[in-house]
Amino acid sequence: MILICNSCEKKFVVPDSAITASGRTVQCGSCGNKWKQYPLDQIKETQSFTKVQKKIVKQNQIQRKVGKIKKSRKPREINLYSPEYLAKKHGITLNEDVKNNTATEKVSFGFYSSLLLFLIIIVVFSRGLYFFQEFIIQKLPFTEFYINYFFESIRNLFEIWKDLISSY
Repeated sequence: MILICNSCEKKFVVPDSAITASGRTVQCGSCGNKWKQYPLDQIKETQSFTKVQKKIVKQNQIQRKVGKIKKSRKPREINLYSPEYLAKKHGITLNEDVKNNTATEKVSFGFYSSLLLFLIIIVVFSRGLYFFQEFIIQKLPFTEFYINYFFESIRNLFEIWKDLISSY
């Protein structure tokens, strides 16, 4: 005898002797649905036409429900991150003029970025001054004292830095 589960429509082969005349409760191994199964010959002979018809109608209703569940989903027509969907589903409203506000706002460079830029400018300036030192002194002799003082200060800073690092 072939049994068909009412909910998931999975088919099972059961020996005819396993289902007695009084019926037997069977359970689907796939979905766990339980129902009372009677031998197919006895259903035709003993039950009236209306009971069988009610059972068939009930099975058809279950099959329709299962058919609705088994249908594959359509691809979404709306983007999950679109402003319309977020407003409808989650109550989130997005301002469209966010891009306009960010363009007019002042952008800060940041402290550490400014410090790094300042150090790079000092290094470039000192290397350029060192490279053109003799040319500048030739054209402007009064700057010799200031240039020497600048490089002496730089050397002093390096000495302080080396002493600081070596002490730890």
